[in-house]
Amino acid sequence: MIKNNKLAHLILGLTLLVTLITGVFSYVAPPAIFPDPSWGFQVMRSMEMGGGFNQLVSPSQNNIAQNTSMFLTWWSPGQYLLPYLFKTLLHVSTGHAAVITSVFCELLGLLGFFAFFKKIGFTPLLAACSVAFITCQQFFFIPYSFYNGGEVLMFAYLGWFLYGCFHFKKVSAGMLLFVLVAGWLGFFSKSSMMLIYASGLLCMWINISPPRKNYGVWIKNGLAIAIPFVLSVAGIYIFFLSKGANPASESAGSWRVIWETFTFPLASPLLAGFSVDDLTKGLVYSPDGQIFNHFWTVVILLLLAAVSVWLIISIVKHVPYRQYKLLVIVFYVASVLFFSYAFVRQLAISYEGRHFRTVGLVVIPGTLYLISRSKAVFKVLFGFLWLFIAYSTFIRIHSDYSYNKDEATRGNSDLAQQFIDQPTMNYLLKLDSEQRNAIFAFVSADLGLEIQHNRMITIEPIGLNVKVKFEDYTYKGHAGPLHIMLPADYEKNGRAKFLLKCFPGYKDFKVVKLTKDYTVYSAK
Repeated sequence: MIKNNKLAHLILGLTLLVTLITGVFSYVAPPAIFPDPSWGFQVMRSMEMGGGFNQLVSPSQNNIAQNTSMFLTWWSPGQYLLPYLFKTLLHVSTGHAAVITSVFCELLGLLGFFAFFKKIGFTPLLAACSVAFITCQQFFFIPYSFYNGGEVLMFAYLGWFLYGCFHFKKVSAGMLLFVLVAGWLGFFSKSSMMLIYASGLLCMWINISPPRKNYGVWIKNGLAIAIPFVLSVAGIYIFFLSKGANPASESAGSWRVIWETFTFPLASPLLAGFSVDDLTKGLVYSPDGQIFNHFWTVVILLLLAAVSVWLIISIVKHVPYRQYKLLVIVFYVASVLFFSYAFVRQLAISYEGRHFRTVGLVVIPGTLYLISRSKAVFKVLFGFLWLFIAYSTFIRIHSDYSYNKDEATRGNSDLAQQFIDQPTMNYLLKLDSEQRNAIFAFVSADLGLEIQHNRMITIEPIGLNVKVKFEDYTYKGHAGPLHIMLPADYEKNGRAKFLLKCFPGYKDFKVVKLTKDYTVYSAK
């Protein structure tokens, strides 16, 4: 036992060391940023320039000479507030603050899951192996290539939250305080944590209540948990969500049932826990185009769903830890029901494995437990699977790091910019340094972060052959020089001309084309 414990801590130590070393490389070449946290960082920029808490300040569409302020409720605030803290305390750039945030969250998350897996019943060695398996997957290292905001914060929080859900054995003041604060901290990390929050508290309720049908105790325990839960959710709604729209409030209106509606949630253990969605570059939702056509996507999802259901049943049947079985059942069922409903209602939630990350993470130690007690041939096959996942992750991270280090465009933020080249970036930074009353407009949310001395506008991108409403893009009035940076392909289908007309207060645009890929349109 002592030997196994030493091996467990060695595996954990090496895992933490690899995470830290990767973070050092990422600090040398800071990552790019996903669109969601780009909007959060725009709020951070507004706050740095004197705006209020969580206020996105930008030129008004009714009069571009004036500003309008919007309380950003679509995404949780932690994705930019934690980097803002590191940026303020350590006096580093936005890109470096993002890296520090990722390293901090990854290390904290690994320790949290190691502690939780032991708490739930697994041996230290199996808990350490589970943590090591987590670090071999693409989603774990993505923040070092593309800062993903709430995803990495949720990883830091999740293990410790689950630990707390199974720590308490009876109703106490500490438990009530935990329930109250856990909701706020969870929402701070990522808004989708609210489903995880409710599922975790359901596990807590069942776990602290007697197995026999003592309804009085069950009701008493339920009320004790429900009161701080309601207060926590009410605080989140009153002081945050009620001030604007969010993904749960946006719907296409109609209902839609397709094969993916139910098979994708059912297949979530494999999609999210074993990198299937990452390895296929997005089985259903892929910005760069799907690998498989619709027929084969449905066939693969049906197979994955069947294997996932079999895996869950096997875990519940053969893993001896009661608390762990409870965890797997509650989170899998809650995830399938919620996301199936969300997909049917066509809420603004994409078919991506990252939304099911919790389910994927909690099935890992159970899977390793089953493998450890299986025949040698299955252990060997799983070992090859593990190596394949780790190798694909290394290739992805090496490729992303090489791009960020040697090819990426960089400006004031130190972030790797994907949608602009260096000559165009240098030209815009020169304009920004020379002027103080100009407005810069971009069709990517991350580019405006480079503007330090002037106001900026983020325009919703326009795809080819997509009908848009003129009034949605119009900015009336006039206020100093205007500089619009667009990809060169916006000249197709008249998209560039359309956007220039959306600023009726400006005429006679000067066209500056430093490279073949991007164009700057300027008017005084």
